[in-house]
Amino acid sequence: MGNQFIAYIQQLELMAFFSAYPLLYALVVLASGMFGRRNQTLRTIDNRLPLAYALTGTLYLGLQVKNLYQLHAVGFMRQYMLHPFLTSWGLIAVLFWIPLFRRKKEVSLLHSLVFFFFLVKDTYYEAFGSSADSDMFHNDMRIFTISLLMNLGAFLIVTTASYFLTSPEPGASSSK
Repeated sequence: MGNQFIAYIQQLELMAFFSAYPLLYALVVLASGMFGRRNQTLRTIDNRLPLAYALTGTLYLGLQVKNLYQLHAVGFMRQYMLHPFLTSWGLIAVLFWIPLFRRKKEVSLLHSLVFFFFLVKDTYYEAFGSSADSDMFHNDMRIFTISLLMNLGAFLIVTTASYFLTSPEPGASSSK
């Protein structure tokens, strides 16, 4: 029971950071396509999605460093990594800070679909399963909401920062 519970908590951590990114991706790409025809800023806003995903990955890296530090101090390091592949896969999101990886924003979507699978799987089990699966589904929906807010916040931070970093200096004239 102990290892299953820790594995479930690790799965929820991964879902909290990465599972809502496909929804955010779809909403931003749809909005930039619909409203981008009239506004140049909105046309290129979806290019910031990989940076927001990298920020979320960096936050996940910080959580893992904090967890490993605490577990090392207590001496439970061996029992912690029950999902080493998924944890490593989540940490790969940090690579989207590198321009080579963030050029194709679709790659960040493909990366996040691994974690979205857990939500789809639990939704399927809730539809055809028992009351225990229903409780897991309710937990997943709460975690998905947190993930959506976190990913939206990361996207807003990256978009705002890029706006201020790339905007022309005050007083600069655009006439030749």
